[in-house]
Amino acid sequence: MKEGYIKPSDRKKILLLTDDIRVHSGVAQIGRELVFNTANHYDWVQLAGSIKHPEKGKRVDLSSDVNKDTGLEDASVHLIPVDGYGDENILREIIKTEKPDAILLITDPRYFIWLFQMEEEIRSQIPIAYLNIWDDMPAPQYNEEFYESCDALFGISKQTVAINEIVLGKKGDDKVIKYVPHGLDSRKFFPLESVNEEYTKFKNQLTHNEDKDFIMFFNSRNIRRKCIPDALVAWKLFIDNLPLEKKEKCLFILHTDPTSDHGTDLPAVIEYLFGEDEKSVVISNQKLPHSYMNYLYNMADGVMLLSSAEGWGLSLTESLLTGTPFIANVTGGMQDQMRFVDENGEWYTNSKTLPSNHKGTYTEHGEWVLPVYPKALSLVGSPVTPYIWDSRCNPEDAAERLLELYKMPKDERKRIGNLGREWAISDEAGFTAPKMGDKFTEGMEELFSTWKPRENFVFLKDTDFETRVLKHKLNY
Repeated sequence: MKEGYIKPSDRKKILLLTDDIRVHSGVAQIGRELVFNTANHYDWVQLAGSIKHPEKGKRVDLSSDVNKDTGLEDASVHLIPVDGYGDENILREIIKTEKPDAILLITDPRYFIWLFQMEEEIRSQIPIAYLNIWDDMPAPQYNEEFYESCDALFGISKQTVAINEIVLGKKGDDKVIKYVPHGLDSRKFFPLESVNEEYTKFKNQLTHNEDKDFIMFFNSRNIRRKCIPDALVAWKLFIDNLPLEKKEKCLFILHTDPTSDHGTDLPAVIEYLFGEDEKSVVISNQKLPHSYMNYLYNMADGVMLLSSAEGWGLSLTESLLTGTPFIANVTGGMQDQMRFVDENGEWYTNSKTLPSNHKGTYTEHGEWVLPVYPKALSLVGSPVTPYIWDSRCNPEDAAERLLELYKMPKDERKRIGNLGREWAISDEAGFTAPKMGDKFTEGMEELFSTWKPRENFVFLKDTDFETRVLKHKLNY
């Protein structure tokens, strides 16, 4: 029996608010791993949203899927699909019928404005926990209302934990604030001991049956903050300094959408930078099973992610678990995966006085990363996110890192990549799904043992609702 097992009659039930855990998104993936890796300890029900839902109005039982994946026999996991992210009336009905012991939110809180507007009503009955997936510098004081409305704040990065503490100040003294980094399934992402026919066929399709000496890989969404054009500029600077016969042996694989309203037209960028006949860049936009994604990481000599802002960077975790070294910008949660070391020789812990290492205060890091430090910090924003640093690195610096990785013998790249995997699955890092589940459970149990209901709250009639919530000043 898995450690932490609790018999069904003694389990608490958690209501999860995030993307439907069956869809392909980062928060859905993390939600799924949390559910599957704590189903021995908690019962789960999800308000499954983010899409125009074909199963709206149904109650979907995923318990058998969880049992099959985890080896349990008595998991209880149910989904209640909704269009978008639901509303306060749907939530009231779920609380009434499902009787959860807590709510867990995993996503940008602005998708659930209505949740925070009714937090007094909810917290008179059950606590609200928030897995904070997105916070970057400077500390977003405009999020204080959200954080105040939660009983527990789990930060996915050390920077996020520090930011939570900065924003809340003394208001955080009565809250559970814990570090719960993202963790993935190391059974799905792992180094290949050998290759099979399927792998070889897949690789040949991507390389057009040409032998390649050096393959870089990018895997993320085509959105502006991922800075894919900057990565392409870095790639061009790198290959342009190689002799033609060596250049032809290099390949950059982008696993992303070619075009996006939230990003850019990548084929147009590639044509501009490299010309029409350039073969050193390939775009892969097929939805692939985990086995093929694992192939991609394993065939790569390195992964490159130059995001100007990043809550965590799941592709770096996948890179770590497959034993693939990476080149990345020093920003957000990506810093955690680089294992910067402080003056005491310990893994750097972000603090209120030094919440980020983007200026290179500490320069010693894990061997598996070739970091690129931001050179240009622009303060950008929008009506919903008034200010955030856009921390761009210099493509020329990234090109130098590419050359450094290229010059490494393959055995050396393999060695440092394996060091990354060993650390990622260790107790210190804990970037696996079971360890994420353990840290989450530890935080939730502290919440359950210390939480006290808010003052008795009598909900006003619906016609007064809008007036009552104005005090929250959530004008986004």
